[in-house]
Amino acid sequence: MLDSSNEDMTDYSTRTGTASPKISIPPAISTELGQLYNADCLRVLPDVSDSSVHTFFADPPFNLDKQYGKQISDDLTQSEYLSWCKLWVAEGVRTLTDGGAFYLFNLPKWNILLGNYLASLGMTFRHWIAVELSSSLPIRGRLYPSHYSLLYYTKGEPRIFRRIRTPIEQCRHCGGEIRDYGGHRKAMNPNGVSLKDVWTDIPPVRHKKFKPKSRTSNSISTKIMDRVIEMSTEPGDLVLDPFGGSGTTYAVCEHRKRKWIGIEKGDIEPIRERLDGLVSPHSNDDYFEPYPDLHLGEVATRMSVR
Repeated sequence: MLDSSNEDMTDYSTRTGTASPKISIPPAISTELGQLYNADCLRVLPDVSDSSVHTFFADPPFNLDKQYGKQISDDLTQSEYLSWCKLWVAEGVRTLTDGGAFYLFNLPKWNILLGNYLASLGMTFRHWIAVELSSSLPIRGRLYPSHYSLLYYTKGEPRIFRRIRTPIEQCRHCGGEIRDYGGHRKAMNPNGVSLKDVWTDIPPVRHKKFKPKSRTSNSISTKIMDRVIEMSTEPGDLVLDPFGGSGTTYAVCEHRKRKWIGIEKGDIEPIRERLDGLVSPHSNDDYFEPYPDLHLGEVATRMSVR
């Protein structure tokens, strides 16, 4: 499945059907669907063609002074951190095709500022998704932090938005439905309820079978990436993730037949383990509705013509 390759990227458009990124360094890992570059994202992103990416997903270091390896600093001043983030955010927006999706997973304190920057670049706000994950201790004098922010913006009208449904919640003890839907229960969609912008069903990545053996830092759940990728892309689309981490995005892209470009400055062994199938995904019982006959951007165009 994997190939540690030194091939040049001049034939990328032939193999993937997208505009050639013309990336000037060789990929460290190649598959039939994607390429991983072991380098700084600010070294690679400028080589990616304008308007060639359908979804850009970023889960950068949170500037919490964590140890990600000698090459990565996670202890910057606020000004330095935001300036650094704005460089790759701007590159990500440039690479997006019209209607493409931009997702940014970070702490609320950073995303409130970076969301404003995305708006200044002309991006369209779609959602602030609260992902409930209690991974820290209570902080004196403040509310207990229990969610991460997942920003979702698009470059104009979204080219595609696929509805996702989640199962009706049931009590794990008695099997009864937790919520009372009153007289509307029989009219509800049998495939579940529409996905909300507060995700309380994301499991933490703690058990060793869900993490690469060589990865000590946190990893993102495959369930988050299932939703991100299915919500805004279709098979054959190109996804770019400039902070590879443990390779979750790339593994989900492989499973769901999306093309991908990956970048990781640090150790790529965890990514290799995940792509080799040595790490289990989280179970996911979401229902993904069939792809619409028309992308939303095309619908909007036709309506405006009328």
